[in-house]
Amino acid sequence: MKFLLHMVAPTMALAALIAQSAFGQVRIATIDMTKTFDSYWRTKQLDALLKEQAAEMDKELRGFIEERTKAAEDYQKALAAANDPTLSAEERDKRRAEADKKLQDLRELEKNIQDYDRQARVILDEKRNRYRANLVDEIRAVIEARAKSAGYTLVLDSSAVGANNVPVVLYRAAENDLTEEVIKQLNATAPADFNKPAEPKQEPPKEQRPRGR
Repeated sequence: MKFLLHMVAPTMALAALIAQSAFGQVRIATIDMTKTFDSYWRTKQLDALLKEQAAEMDKELRGFIEERTKAAEDYQKALAAANDPTLSAEERDKRRAEADKKLQDLRELEKNIQDYDRQARVILDEKRNRYRANLVDEIRAVIEARAKSAGYTLVLDSSAVGANNVPVVLYRAAENDLTEEVIKQLNATAPADFNKPAEPKQEPPKEQRPRGR
C-alpha cells in the first residue's frame, strides 16, 4: 500500500535534515512502512473484517438483483397480456395500466439497487480509510518510541516513492533499519491463536458395502 507520506516531497525531509545538521549530529533510521503495515497482525484482522462486511453487502445486493430479475419477468408477462388481441379493449387497457405500474416498480427497484451499491462502496471506503489511519497511528507510536530510545533524530520511510517513481531513500544501512524490530513489537500483542493454521476438516468415514457372496 502507498501511504500519504509517500507523497511528501523528498526535498522537505532533506531541508529539515540540513537545517538540523548545522546544529549537531543527526542520526537517521529507516523503516519499510509498506512491509510493516502489511505484516501487522491487526492489519490482517481488519482486512478480514472488511472482506466479511463486503461479502455481506454483496449478498444483499445479489438479493436485490434477483428481485429485479423477477420484477422484469413480471413486467414482460404483464406487457404481453396487455397486448393480447383476444381480449376486449377495456380489458387490455386495464392490463396495460397494470403493466405500467410494474414498469414503475421495476425502475424504482433499479434506482434502489444503484443507490445501495454506491452507498455500500462509500461506507466500505470510509471504514477502510478510518481503520488504516488508526493503524498507521499505532505503528508510528511504536516507531517514535523505538527511535527515541535508540537516539535517532529522523526516521525515513524506505518504501516511499517520490517524483518520477524514484525511491525517496536510495541507500540504507541494515543496522539503521527498524523494520523487523518494529514488526516484532507490534505482533507481540497478537492473540496466541491468530496465526494458528485452520484444522483440516475431517470427512466422515465411508460406509462399507457388504460384499456379495
